[in-house]
Amino acid sequence: MSITPPRDEASVAVRQRLYVDAKRAAVWGLGVNFLLVLSKLTGGIATGSAALVADAVNSIGDVASSMAVRGALSMAQVEEDADHPYGHTKAESIAGLSVSLLVAFSAGLLALETIKRFGNELEVPGVTAGVIAGICAVIKEVIYRYTMRVAKRLNSSSLTAVAWDHRSDAIGSGLVAVSLTAAPYVGDWGRYIDPIAALCVCAALICTGGKIFFSTAGELMDQQADGGTVQQVREIAEAVGGVQAVEKLRVRKSGLEYFIEIHVQVDGLMTVDAGHRIAHHVKDQLLVSLPRVRDVHVHIEPFTCSTEFAAK
Repeated sequence: MSITPPRDEASVAVRQRLYVDAKRAAVWGLGVNFLLVLSKLTGGIATGSAALVADAVNSIGDVASSMAVRGALSMAQVEEDADHPYGHTKAESIAGLSVSLLVAFSAGLLALETIKRFGNELEVPGVTAGVIAGICAVIKEVIYRYTMRVAKRLNSSSLTAVAWDHRSDAIGSGLVAVSLTAAPYVGDWGRYIDPIAALCVCAALICTGGKIFFSTAGELMDQQADGGTVQQVREIAEAVGGVQAVEKLRVRKSGLEYFIEIHVQVDGLMTVDAGHRIAHHVKDQLLVSLPRVRDVHVHIEPFTCSTEFAAK
């Protein structure tokens, strides 16, 4: 039984605000990454630092991923149509998956290029490269904290992916900064520090990309929502007058929003009309109480029959 009560205006406003905040975080990341590409690439070429150039190429990937996430968030807001009766909310999840693959793939290519450099004459980059990397690390950590705060509040897989990309960049740039600053003072080993630091950055990025991939893939496969959300839905439904129990409950996350399928048990002797009204109240209450719920499918089960069968 699927019933569509009118949306509460406050709930609609909350949903719209979710996307506004998410898109703002994506735009901030896009702007910061663009500036970092210019500074890292210029510094890497000027100082001859492979690690800094590797970090710059990674930031180019960050620019592309931020643009993809920003576009996906706009697509996710498009309402359902004849070809997409469930809306376009999974565009946000697809963007998160794409970012994870981009992060891991670009890191793998950079690792291969860095390994090839060991066969050539290696030079020790200047201290300037370390200073540039250090500044970039601080900037990346700041944008990571901002993006992750928004991602947790919205429970956004794509923003979480972007945030962890920022954190891996911050760690990588920090390692590069320390390594390149120390390189001139460790003798012959100094020339190996730069490529080794680049490989460490690549390894961290591959691990991060894999973690994000499996997390987002579960969401795209309609994995059950987190336990806290499921329990909250159950409690709201059970509090509706006339609901004897919740028999079955499925809650799946789709982008920033949720879809609910719920079987509620009512008195088996009541009329169809009365049961229909209870189902209407369950859905209405869930949509009003949980603004991030996009749609609810309610099925009515007779409570008296179920208890008799259970007793047998």
